[in-house]
Amino acid sequence: MASQKPSLRLTVLISGSGSTLQNLIDRTRAAELPATIVGVVASRVGIFGIERAKQAHLPVTVIERKPTATFSERIFAAVRATEPDFVILAGWLHLLEIPTDFENRVLNIHPSLLPAFGGPGMYGRHVHEAVLASGATVSGCTVHFADNTYDTGPIVLQRQVPVLKSDTPDTLAARVQAAECEAYPEAIRKIAGFRSRIG
Repeated sequence: MASQKPSLRLTVLISGSGSTLQNLIDRTRAAELPATIVGVVASRVGIFGIERAKQAHLPVTVIERKPTATFSERIFAAVRATEPDFVILAGWLHLLEIPTDFENRVLNIHPSLLPAFGGPGMYGRHVHEAVLASGATVSGCTVHFADNTYDTGPIVLQRQVPVLKSDTPDTLAARVQAAECEAYPEAIRKIAGFRSRIG
């Protein structure tokens, strides 16, 4: 694919292995996204996501959650230092208080078709267990703008996957994660296209 000038500056927030971060690194470097990753903020030391960022020569800042009273302030101070257009939550496990200057500039991906199976405690394997327990025949993922509550911000796009009778939480998680790998880049491209149209 022909290269294109990055139009969005992205700062990625991580709390774990960094698989979503790696997907975005790969897509930006293959010129499949009109964006560049300008920084990574991690919520704890010792996670593999930090190694992924270092291997990609991306600047990383670690902001640990304690003290919790100033956590969001410290996170967004680190974010501002990278001067991003958007913040990408990529396996980020903490509720943030989003400051006014970042309203509608923080994106999250959730492993269900919101508003179903969202809210406090609904993350990772817990989501897939709940989907299977409900008897739902479809699941998927949702990219949405984050706000100051869990999984309630405006939806950018969703992708569906089937729920099979033979599914376990792990097999369903793998199918949803494959959808996430396509949905997040698609959402970023959609936002970049909208920004370019409005100048």
